[in-house]
Amino acid sequence: MHALDTTPAVVLVLAIGVLVTTGVYLLLERSLTRVLIGFILLGNGVNLLLLVAGGRAGGAPILGTTPLWHMSDPLVQAMILTAIVITLGLTAFVLAMAYRSWQLHGHDEVQDDVEDRRIARLAAKNEPSFEDADAVESGETLDDEAARTRDETDDEISKDRTGGGEER
Repeated sequence: MHALDTTPAVVLVLAIGVLVTTGVYLLLERSLTRVLIGFILLGNGVNLLLLVAGGRAGGAPILGTTPLWHMSDPLVQAMILTAIVITLGLTAFVLAMAYRSWQLHGHDEVQDDVEDRRIARLAAKNEPSFEDADAVESGETLDDEAARTRDETDDEISKDRTGGGEER
């Protein structure tokens, strides 16, 4: 077996890099649609990475039909198949979340978590080294920012209390 037989093509390595980089970048977005596309791109990049890591193509991995030195690695094939199933399940889940968010709020943006900001504020009070750098620059505290942030659940609670909410 020569060293050139196991060396992947530069195009495949670049494709893996672009798919994984773009997928991770899109995962960090606030829109669930972009997160969904990020999951798909990252899954395809990992599948391609596994395929390249498995070495060059060979014969069917069945004893008696192909000599041992010409067989392809069946572990790589099983891992790629498993990764495809996991990516499909995760895609269906994120798609359902995005659809439900669109039904409820008219958009698929992930909302800021007000409770997370309160916990960060408490941590900042307990530990003087965790000062909020943004508050120092803008003069706005986390309490002010949390009060300014619109919480979409407040609208639904007020509708239910006043009788304006629909029956579910």
